[in-house]
Amino acid sequence: MKDELLFCPLGGSGEIGMNMNLFGYGQPSDHKWIMVDIGVTFADDTVPGVDLIYPDPSFIVERKDNLLGIVLTHAHEDHIGAIAHLWPKLKCKIFATPFTALLIKEKFKEKQIDITKDLQIVELNGKVLLDPFEIEYITLTHSILEPNGLRIKTPAGTVLHTGDWKVDPNPLIGDKINEKRLKEIGEEGVLAMICDSTNVFSVGRSGSELDVRKNLLNIVSRLKKRIIITSFASNVARMESAFYCAEKTGRQISLVGRSMHRIYKAARQCGYLKNTIEPIDPRESKNFSREKIVYLCTGSQGEPMGAMMRISNYVHPDVFIEEGDAVIFSSKIIPGNEKKLYKLHNQLVKEGIEVISEDTEFVHVSGHPNREDLKDMYNWVKPKCVIPVHGEHRHMIEHINFAKEMQVPYPVQVENGDIVKLYPGKKPAVYDKAPSGRLYLDGNISVDEDAQSIKDRKNLSANGYLVVTIMITPKGNIHSNPILSFKGLPVDEKDEFIYGLEEEIKKTTRSFKIGSKQQEKNLIDALKIACRKFSKEKTGKKPFTNINLVNI
Repeated sequence: MKDELLFCPLGGSGEIGMNMNLFGYGQPSDHKWIMVDIGVTFADDTVPGVDLIYPDPSFIVERKDNLLGIVLTHAHEDHIGAIAHLWPKLKCKIFATPFTALLIKEKFKEKQIDITKDLQIVELNGKVLLDPFEIEYITLTHSILEPNGLRIKTPAGTVLHTGDWKVDPNPLIGDKINEKRLKEIGEEGVLAMICDSTNVFSVGRSGSELDVRKNLLNIVSRLKKRIIITSFASNVARMESAFYCAEKTGRQISLVGRSMHRIYKAARQCGYLKNTIEPIDPRESKNFSREKIVYLCTGSQGEPMGAMMRISNYVHPDVFIEEGDAVIFSSKIIPGNEKKLYKLHNQLVKEGIEVISEDTEFVHVSGHPNREDLKDMYNWVKPKCVIPVHGEHRHMIEHINFAKEMQVPYPVQVENGDIVKLYPGKKPAVYDKAPSGRLYLDGNISVDEDAQSIKDRKNLSANGYLVVTIMITPKGNIHSNPILSFKGLPVDEKDEFIYGLEEEIKKTTRSFKIGSKQQEKNLIDALKIACRKFSKEKTGKKPFTNINLVNI
């Protein structure tokens, strides 16, 4: 029987974020596996109390004895964010380039896990041998330091997993895309390319960091008061541009926000940002006049606890903003964040602060490939098969059409959980399904999508709660006055509502005498129905209702 080469995305296909991909090789009953990336996505208001969501890894947890390692392409949260949460279930080797490795160590340190013996640092353009997989890191360009594609060589053929990338002719920090090596890989023959789909609808090229720097310098030069630039902390090239603009215009720069400091420190440790001016502490910045300072801060997406939101609400301890100042949003608006960001923009404009964003000026370029960039990659690599990932369904279907235009013989459309047989067979195709889904980080516990804690909290947030405590005498009689407590109910006349509810409770309890567990249960059920019904009539809400029986 021939060995098989398989590909299976568990996250990041059919959505942007939460990337987790598996490659398997071997006999049908005994595949060896590698995992590429292990990311998170961020929860929205529909899941109250939850910040992080990551892919359900149960398929590979069951096969963890055959998991050779986790290979990381770069350090964005949607590619590494779940590692400290899920690694304890997998306990395998981790491979990453120096900058990514440094940020991963910090994640494990927060969890008080010593990862030193399991984390292997790979040099840029280095190789990892996880027999039968021979993995080569290929330097690409993206909106973070050390982005890598992976050439995964197996006895059945070679796969190129692009990770996140773009073609940036002037990335400012780090090397240019390793076009020479990509062409060589193409000449050697590529069985399949797993490729980023994020910007497949965008024509032309995604643009260069150098062009953003030039434009930022023009903007900063004309502004006369205090300047705040907000950007993704992970974009070190943009960070360096902010330092460059401050220096060229005779200003000091101050970093604001925990992740800005964390990324700056990690970049310096890895030998980047060596020729920039020293940032000053935000607490010292008060000693400089408005026209002599640039702040670079977190919160470019309007995050409630981000530095930018706190500054605009005048609750930041170190940074004050006033009429005539300017805020530059040097980042894209991530879909889903429009509402809170426009609210923030409006708030600033109302206070007489100039707001500059990608809507009005050229202050941002994407880190993902537009159509011309994709054409370059296809022409260099010449894959027999393309599997679009890293996109919603609309991106991936458009990418399939693009691959057909580029005359790729076998484009394959996938979604999370699809198992693609790349070899053997006449052509690659989806042939099986792995269990896939989402896990929510609820507090510090991983729970399923339909976990009771999530359902209860959604119910509480929509309907409020009601607690009824009933006293029962030793003889099994019910004490006449219940104790009531409620929150989140739209009650106009509180006394009237309580009086009416007490009457309903008395009416229900009249027919009960408590002599057994079953009778207790029957009373609880009857009271729940009566209380919810009364509440619905009076307020339009059916609250989360809890009945306590207390023996006295």
